[in-house]
Amino acid sequence: MTERYDCHYCKESLFGKKYVLREENPYCVKCYESLYSNTCEECKKPIGCNTRDLSYKDRHWHEDCFKCFQCKRSLVDKPFSTKDEQLLCTECYSNEYSSKCHECKKTIMPGSRKMEHKGNSWHETCFTCQRCQQPIGTKSFIPKDNHNFCVPCYEKQFAMQCVHCKKPITTGGVTYRDQPWHKDCFLCTSCKQQLSGQRFTSRDDFAYCLNCFCNLYAKKCASCTTPISGLGGSKYISFEERQWHNDCFNCKKCSVSLVGRGFLTDRDDILCPECGKDI
Repeated sequence: MTERYDCHYCKESLFGKKYVLREENPYCVKCYESLYSNTCEECKKPIGCNTRDLSYKDRHWHEDCFKCFQCKRSLVDKPFSTKDEQLLCTECYSNEYSSKCHECKKTIMPGSRKMEHKGNSWHETCFTCQRCQQPIGTKSFIPKDNHNFCVPCYEKQFAMQCVHCKKPITTGGVTYRDQPWHKDCFLCTSCKQQLSGQRFTSRDDFAYCLNCFCNLYAKKCASCTTPISGLGGSKYISFEERQWHNDCFNCKKCSVSLVGRGFLTDRDDILCPECGKDI
């Protein structure tokens, strides 16, 4: 006697019928579909054993239901995207949601390389230098008047040239006597330290830091012998080709300040009238 071979669920004989094995247990097609078939996201009907079950992120579709939400074209074996859980073909998704190229105004397709700057996007081949028309890619560039320039073209067309080294000034810079300088080129004529950001003066059109100018050209105080810069509104006393700092113009004997007062001289010394009455 032949051993029976029945559906694991309804117990009907499977002899001469199609069946499906699940976990080594046989099921008739009707029982299997009612128990285990996935429901199509589109038509909400079961996806039977005899049809292709297409799945994406735990969601399932009949092959005929796997279509673009907008244009209704089949997405079977084609690239697609999703938005708000809706399936969209690449073209519909791009037209609706992808960035538009700032140069050619066409859609930048998903997966293609795009360049971005300050909220605008370009196709890689459209992101070019306004002057030489070569792709900029990942190289440095400088925007000007709604156009982008590679650094060499910008320097040739727009950058001022340093009066000292004759090379373009691309960032920062210093203006002295209406002429442009690199900060690194604007140096003290004597000690060669940078003058940008610090006080300086000039002599014969040459720039000097205050220390060098004072050491080279300033008159020396007759009392302390250090330079009198006279810069920045500092005051000094001058008498018979000699100069004093205001703070140094004191009586040689009693050290009282003689600024604004009468005084006497005794050779190289200056004296207050009280100390000088015995001369």
